Amino acid sequence: MIKAGIIGGAGYTGLELVRLLLMHPEVKISVVTSRRYKGKKVSDVNPHLFPFIELEYEDVYTEEIADRSDIAFVAVPHGSAMEYVPELMARGTRVIDLSADYRLKKADYERIYKREHKDREERDAVYGLTELHPEVADADLVANPGCYPTGAILAVAPLVKEGIVKQVVFDSKSGISGGGVEPSERSHFPNLAENIIPYEVTSHRHVAEMRNELHVKVSFTPHVIPSIRGILTTAHVFLDDSGLKTHAELEGIYKQFYDDKIFIRLKRGTPSLSSVRGTNFCDIGFEIEEKSDRIVVVSAIDNLVKGGAGQAIQNMNLMFGLDEREGLWSPGLAP
Repeated sequence: MIKAGIIGGAGYTGLELVRLLLMHPEVKISVVTSRRYKGKKVSDVNPHLFPFIELEYEDVYTEEIADRSDIAFVAVPHGSAMEYVPELMARGTRVIDLSADYRLKKADYERIYKREHKDREERDAVYGLTELHPEVADADLVANPGCYPTGAILAVAPLVKEGIVKQVVFDSKSGISGGGVEPSERSHFPNLAENIIPYEVTSHRHVAEMRNELHVKVSFTPHVIPSIRGILTTAHVFLDDSGLKTHAELEGIYKQFYDDKIFIRLKRGTPSLSSVRGTNFCDIGFEIEEKSDRIVVVSAIDNLVKGGAGQAIQNMNLMFGLDEREGLWSPGLAP
């Protein structure tokens, strides 16, 4: 039985980790931390988890978390994970970091996030997108991708591999849970209801992850929509002259690339958020614009599952030699 510690178990992603790990047949949750709720039962603070968990929230030293855990999920704000990771790894605990602290090289992180990276080492974290990085299986430190990059990268990776892409323009619509549990102006109901709010229109920090993985010209604009879960990404993919393909050829490229990737579902038509809600699936569909160099690819994920906690568990499964589906194989919630 794998002993799993969750650092930061009171935010949306941490709570989703708790919910999913409670259903995992090979995992026992060993510790869940929260400074705010220290000493309170997890299920008292979060009634939807009753009676499935008896643990209380704790606020304990990192060394104790490491000693009680085979793997630690670090689900804390950007800039805080680096306070835990060095000690966890020094004590031999494998780590999946759900913040941005180890997704980029230190110099890039400091430039983009405008804060000092306090980890003295330049750690070689594996970018935890298992569909592109099977080396996750051998990693001791996995940097869980951001929610926006997950849907964006998976949407176009097969085309990029073919070497036929000139440029990609990503337009993403996210449910409000992507902004975290703390309220903000964008999450205030009167501001968001019956509205769509674009933000960081040309400068969102997640674009660095997309460029690192795709190595093509990338532009990205995110929007918040009045929905709780999900990210729908529309990718406008512009091909070079050698890249113009028929629908059947493109379908073949996607099927070959994702042949054994069990959480990718290729759709005829446009994916929908309602089909992936509560699941670890990424649904992908595309359409060719006639007499043009543009292909429109649409992907749909649940930002808290495939875009967060579910993907972290998928990474854990590979790290411990388990079937990727363990604890994650379930249909979506409809309606």
